[in-house]
Amino acid sequence: MPYFELAFDTRRPSARVRCVAVADVEHEKRVAAEAAAALVDDGSTVGLGTGSTVAYLLPALAARSLTLRCVATSPRTEAAARELGIDVQPFEGVERLDIAIDGADQIAPDGWLIKGGGGAHTREKIVAAAADQFVVIADSSKPVPALHAPVPLELMSFGLRATMRQVAPAALRDVPLSPDGGVIADYHGPVEDPAALAVRLSSTPGVVAHGLFPPQMVATVLVGRGKSADRIDFTPGS
Repeated sequence: MPYFELAFDTRRPSARVRCVAVADVEHEKRVAAEAAAALVDDGSTVGLGTGSTVAYLLPALAARSLTLRCVATSPRTEAAARELGIDVQPFEGVERLDIAIDGADQIAPDGWLIKGGGGAHTREKIVAAAADQFVVIADSSKPVPALHAPVPLELMSFGLRATMRQVAPAALRDVPLSPDGGVIADYHGPVEDPAALAVRLSSTPGVVAHGLFPPQMVATVLVGRGKSADRIDFTPGS
């Protein structure tokens, strides 16, 4: 019997209660991850994302016994991949990637993403941009009608209070620094125009990176639903 979790949706005035079948969500993550693993060709250079959905990708890749050169977006992913026998190399020695696979916190119909719930969005964005094909894997709770706050931020510690004032409304997270020494925060304002907000955040001195990923970066989205994964293809760079 699946375990059910009650959650209040505080983003809506009605604060309706959602009933989430946790076992079903985990199954959907696995389905999406395994579908993405099947897209990887032998001999590929692969970017490995971070998060709970990627946790299912790693064993699926290892089970295929391919010859791969991989880079990881976080120390946690790197350690988990190496434990499974996956070759992970420093990104400094890899010029481009054939494919990168990662999860997302929100997926809009037009392909805009919000990523960075785990605070690894700076590295995740660098890896995604270096890949010929960026594949997003998610369970069915991640597609949304429109993006909404929070939007993860990585900030420099120098001038932090001044930067926080410029990106307000925002709040610092009570989490460790990023692997590159950045402070993790979240923007809590409106996200009606993701492109305009992305420009605003990117142009703010002190912002290392934000969690808005444009559709031009995304090649394919795989969403686990039931026993299969729905596939949506985009045109990177368009």
